[in-house]
Amino acid sequence: MLSHELISRYGALIVFLNVLGSSLGLPLPAIPTLITIGASIAISTHAISSTLANFSIMLTAAVVGGSIGDFVWFQGGKRYGERTLQTICKLSMSRETCVRKTERFFGRWGVRVMIVARFLPGLSLVSVPLCGAMAVRLRVFISYDCIGICLWAFVGLTMGALFSAQIDLIFRIFSQLGWQALVVVAVGLVSYILYRYLRRILLARALETARITAGELHVLQSCDPRPVVFDIRSHERRILDPFVIPGSIYVDERRAYEIVNEFGTRRTMVIYCSCPGEVSAAWMAKRLRGAGVQTALPLTGGIDAWRAAGFSVDPIEAIYSTYIAAETRGMAG
Repeated sequence: MLSHELISRYGALIVFLNVLGSSLGLPLPAIPTLITIGASIAISTHAISSTLANFSIMLTAAVVGGSIGDFVWFQGGKRYGERTLQTICKLSMSRETCVRKTERFFGRWGVRVMIVARFLPGLSLVSVPLCGAMAVRLRVFISYDCIGICLWAFVGLTMGALFSAQIDLIFRIFSQLGWQALVVVAVGLVSYILYRYLRRILLARALETARITAGELHVLQSCDPRPVVFDIRSHERRILDPFVIPGSIYVDERRAYEIVNEFGTRRTMVIYCSCPGEVSAAWMAKRLRGAGVQTALPLTGGIDAWRAAGFSVDPIEAIYSTYIAAETRGMAG
């Protein structure tokens, strides 16, 4: 573990590099580092003025490091949009939920989500490039981002200061164990990473049972009755990519039973999203099958695979017309 002397000398640099790397997507333990440094400051300094001065230095280092890392992803989202979001989700250990969760938060709160983004796993990594992709003004983004980083770092440092006695005891135990302590920490960290990746693999296998390709969907669309195609991309994703598969209907994937009441259980239903591995589409297909639908399939590769196969897409207005017509039929009924 880090000694108090090392922290007092290089604490600001450690915080800067750790938060910077974490903001860039590296698997670095930023919060444990902040807690450790907060405890060390509380133990090594007794005057309140000195403690506040050291806290201010660490907060500044965290804000500078975090804002630099976030600026990189913000510019990536602004310049490359969808591709940046897909790339950064691959870095997230919660990639199966990071897209939908972030887009829902952003859809409700906008750029203000940056104030709490770092407190929620996976949210910060995706919300930063999403702000860039949604053309949030740089000045506004930096303002909210800095507030969020400062609040997050302050909580970490304060937790360390409040539990400094207990953390100091842990320091002493680890110093007595020596290299064995490092082995324990390394084994724990590796076990956690393996658990998350194993969980992801098992989830992917559970949702991989039945899918449909773009070519198969194209063939089905010439049959009678035609399959019902659902677009469950978020509002933000449809702004970034304002096109749809012809005949698509925009729905909320959480309303499976309402969809069954509207379309019945015998129609073939195809769902596409913008998530890595079509996870949201696979989850909706599973819910629909659980609600009694005989055939509900996620579209492999989503609208990107549809385009790549050479099939045409409609402008986004088409989906609203179909959606409004469906809503009108539902109200009339």
